[in-house]
Parts: sequence; structure tokens; C-alpha cells
Amino acid sequence: MKTLYLLVPLAPLAGAILAGFFGKILGRTGSHVVTILGVTISFVLSILIYQDVQAGNVFNGAVYTWMESGGLKFEIGFLIDPLTVMMMLVVTFVSLMVHVYTIGYMAEDPGYQRFFSYISLFTFSMLMLVMSNNFVQLFFGWEAVGLVSYLLIGFWYTRPTAIYANLKAFLVNRVGDFGFLLGIGLIAAYAGSLDYAEVFAKRNELATLTETVTGWPLITAVCICLFIGAMGKSAQFPLHVWLPDSMEGPTPISALIHAATMVTAGIFMVSRMSPLFELSDTALSFVIVIGAITTLFMALIAIVQTDIKRVVAYSTLSQLGYMTMALGASAYSVAIFHLMTHAFFKAVLFLGAGSVIIAMHHEQDMRKMGGLRKYLPITYATMLIGAIANAGLPPFAGFFSKDSIIEAVHLANVPGAGFAYFCALAAVFVGGLYSFRLIFFTFHGEERFRKAHDDHGHGHDAHHDDHGHHGPVEPHESPKVVTVPLILLSIPAIVSGWLIGTILYGNWFGDSIVISAAHTGMATMAAQFHGVFGMMLHGAMTLPFWLALAGAATAWYLYIVRPDLPAVIKAKSGVLATILEEKYGFDRFNDWFFAGGARLLGRGLWKGGDQVLIDGVMVNGSAGAVGWISGLVRLIQSGRIYQYAFGMIFGVVALLTFWRA
Repeated sequence: MKTLYLLVPLAPLAGAILAGFFGKILGRTGSHVVTILGVTISFVLSILIYQDVQAGNVFNGAVYTWMESGGLKFEIGFLIDPLTVMMMLVVTFVSLMVHVYTIGYMAEDPGYQRFFSYISLFTFSMLMLVMSNNFVQLFFGWEAVGLVSYLLIGFWYTRPTAIYANLKAFLVNRVGDFGFLLGIGLIAAYAGSLDYAEVFAKRNELATLTETVTGWPLITAVCICLFIGAMGKSAQFPLHVWLPDSMEGPTPISALIHAATMVTAGIFMVSRMSPLFELSDTALSFVIVIGAITTLFMALIAIVQTDIKRVVAYSTLSQLGYMTMALGASAYSVAIFHLMTHAFFKAVLFLGAGSVIIAMHHEQDMRKMGGLRKYLPITYATMLIGAIANAGLPPFAGFFSKDSIIEAVHLANVPGAGFAYFCALAAVFVGGLYSFRLIFFTFHGEERFRKAHDDHGHGHDAHHDDHGHHGPVEPHESPKVVTVPLILLSIPAIVSGWLIGTILYGNWFGDSIVISAAHTGMATMAAQFHGVFGMMLHGAMTLPFWLALAGAATAWYLYIVRPDLPAVIKAKSGVLATILEEKYGFDRFNDWFFAGGARLLGRGLWKGGDQVLIDGVMVNGSAGAVGWISGLVRLIQSGRIYQYAFGMIFGVVALLTFWRA
């Protein structure tokens, strides 16, 4: 089986290398064939490995020892258990759909082969991360997905906005990764190992220690540092600012990075570290509060966005906040369950948005759409499924996972759970509002695209058209290579939630996830669960269901019945609307404080350091000193005999005087 485990990440890597280095030889068709074949092999093998794990076979061992230093082993190794195989299945399936979809979406792009190489390399990096059995490999995968996401976000590198976005993503993730590295360093220093199993075996001993510099309980310091890494990778407040700007990349990577892979890496990592997090209520409290803030406040921004991809991006931030709240409530299995359902319905929304963008000749502003339902029936149907699931309405997948998170937060007994419960409920209403606002604004109502073209030409978003489309917009359904992945992803977006009984209450994760006896929320939920239909029936009588329905009804009234009202509400909201449109001022603050501070620091180093110290003192100063000394020496070394004779006489007199003394 070890050979099969190796083939899972290496097959996409082989495809990435072939498409990247030999893309010109292979051509467009050859490049997408080798990368899709590699990901298909990974997906098929993941299914076989899943069946093997279901039969009770797990694996935890090293494949290759890189080096040993001071008792620490740096290894490549795999941990294959139920948590791992779920992530493998989700990553490889969504990645496969994205690869197929890319054939249609990037058909006219000159960087076709390069893009396929990047997304295949991204899949390899993510698989190495989720399959790791030690912190070294985890960190390798962690940094590799960050690097490839940098390349993907800035794929259209001729755009200044894309370059800004990928630098922003790279720098913000470095902040989180610094905390992550500190956490790994503390584990290495105090546990004396980087292997998961060895560290987890010492967790009770680690829980009795304190960190020598800060005096904090060691386990709390480790968990908070690790979670700071997750905050960067999973875009949690206040390290969330990179994700909306990453929409500058092509739409397929929006689905790949923001649906099932990179942004969920932090959720997976904290779930994997559950044996450590369960020993620190302080860390869990920190996690649940950060998740609550992200859930509500990012959802509010989504309701004022007009770029179709940015609406889905802020929706992703909010959904990641839900997952984080579940982690803080010790409901790790619920977080992973929502990770799975979210991967499917959010991939549908992102890829559906891409299909709309294709139909609109790469226009992304929803104010220039409307009435697209009859032109894009398949895209409309699949995006409607995604929106219903995203809003958390039964019987779609999002209902089961989101409702479980809200219940887990309600039952949580860590500080901050009450605040988190309020944010979760409020975000349900907002989620219903922004999900159906996107549907009604884009697919229903007046056909605004012809009027927008007549009034303004191609519009202010013309920079998104990298495929040379001009002239009047005449919407058309996307080709099958785009719509088939949408349909295939819509199926699990509907039915994957029905696996709730098996995944959450059937001990599906086994020993992969550890929950302390003091945290009884999951046990209480298991006792109250009476099947899928029972949950739907009970859910229809609970507050979250009616809040989601109220949000959808509000969107219908505002964008179908009274489309004039949103402008009136915005005008009367005054500063509140401005705050949301300015995204709470985080971007402005970062530009002023960090970017502006960096500019000031750079100017100071240039003027004071480079010009004054280096050029003025070290370079020009040393040259001046040499010139001055050489001028003195030149006076003595004149070449005149009488001057040398005088010098010799003066020296003799001085020597005799000194000798006599």
C-alpha cells in the first residue's frame, strides 16, 4: 500500500512537471491531458485507499528520512486514517473538476500550459500537507500551497492589481506562518520530536509545563501559535484581507484555492491537532471568538459587493468562520463535515460565477447583468443549488453541516461561546440575504447588460477581459466542458449532507479526532440525533431555518419586488454603508500603516542608510580618507634628494635624543 500512498501526490506532481517544462512540446491538448490524468489517478487511488481505511487498515510511518539533527528526525511520512482520506477525496475530486473546467475557461489564454502546471502542482502540495504524519512535512505542504497560490493569484502578471493581490496574499500569510513556525519550534523544543504520534503521546506531560519566556502554559502558547498559522491560511480576522483580492486570479483557481483546498488547510490542521487543543480552554476560547467575528462581519460585507466573484469570496470567509467556531466548540468532526459540504457547494458557486463571466464576455459587475436565467439555464440551476446550500436550507448539504455547527456552538462550554452563538445566528440571516441577492441580481429582473454596454461601453471592469472580447454582450450558455463539472459538483452539494449520521455520529473519524471528557457538546448532539429526516423536520421548527428563509425572502423583496429599495436603503444607511463598502477600513489601514510604514522605512534606509552611511561615510568617506592620507604621503615622497637628506638628519637627531633620554 505504501506505493499507492506515494502515487497519490506524485501523480499530480508528474503532470505539473510535464506541463511546466515540456508544455510547448506537448501543446495545449497534451498539457491538459497529462495533468488531468495525474489528478484522475490520485482521485481513483484515494477511493481505493478510502475503502482500505474503511476496512480498518490505517498507516502511520516514514517513507524517507531526510536528516537527523540533535535527536530530531526530519522525515517524509504518511498518516493515512479517516480524517486524511476524507481530505484526499475532497481535494482530488474538486481538483479534477477544476482541471476539466479549466479547458473551457482558459481556452483562449496564452498561459494555458502554465496554468495547468500550476494547478496540478497545487494539488500535489495540498496532498502532501493532508497526508503528512509529522510537522516537517506539514510545514513543507503549508508553504508549498502558499507559494503556488502566489503564482496562481498573480497568473495574469501584466495587471498591476494581480501583482498587488499576490504580494498581499504572500505577505499576510507570512505573518500567520511566523506564528505557525513558532508553534512548531515550541513543540520541537519541549517534546523533542516532530512526529505527530510521539508529540500526542506526550501531551499530558506538555500540559504541565510553562513556556519559559512568557510564563504562559506551554500547551496554550503552542495552540495559539499554531492557530495563528491557521488564521493566515484560512483567512480569519484580522488576517483575512488577502482572500477577496485573490479574486484577481482566473476563476478556476478561486474554486480550487477557496473552496476545498488552501483555505481549508488551517481547519484541517487544527482538527489534526485536536489532542493538543483539547488541553487548553484558553486556546479554544480564542479560536471560537475569532471564528465568530469572521463569520458575521465578513458576511455583512458580502451584501454590499457588486463583483460576482467577491460576493462568493466574502461568503467563503463567513463559511470559514463557521468552521472555526466549530473547532473552538470542540466539534472538530462538524468542522470537517462543513469543510466537505462547503467544498462542493462553494466550488459550484465559484465555477458558476466563472460560467456567468464567460457568458458576459468577462464582465464581473452584477449591476451590468440581470435576466440571465433564460440564457444560462444550466448555470442558473447549478448556482441556485449552490446558493440554497450556502444559505443552509434543507434538504441541501449546507443545512446539515451549518445547523450542526450552530448547535455545537450553543452547547459549547468555553468562554466566548455565547457571543459566538449570537454571531452564528445573525450570520444565518445575512447568509440567506447575500446568497439569494447574488441569484436575483444576476439571473432575474431587468436585462441590464445591453443598457450597460450602450451607456458605458465595456464598463469599468474591462480589465478583466483577457480574451479579446469586445462589442455588445449577447449571453450564451457555456460549453459542456464547463457545465458538466458544474452538474457533477451540484450532486454532492445536494446529497453529501445526508451522510451526517455516518460522519458525525457513527464514530467515523475514530482516533483521528480526540475530544476531552469535559467537552460534552458532541455527545449531547449524538443523543439528540434521530436521522436525516428527523433533523430536517426539527430544523424546520428552529430559529436558524427561519432566519435563513427570512434572509432569502428579504433578498427577493429587495431585488425582485422593489429593486429601487436597495439604493434608498444605502442612501439612508449613511456611514454604515460606507463602513461596509470600505471593508471596515482594514485595507486603508494596512496601506497606510504597513505599506506606508514600509515606504517611510525604505525612504529612511535609502536616505540615511544608503546615501549618508554607506555612500557618504563608508564609500565616499573611505575614498576621501585615502586621498587625504595619500596627499600627506605625497609631501614626504617628493623625489627630491635634499628633502630625503634633511629627513635622514632629522631622524638621526631624533633617535639620539630619544636614546639619550
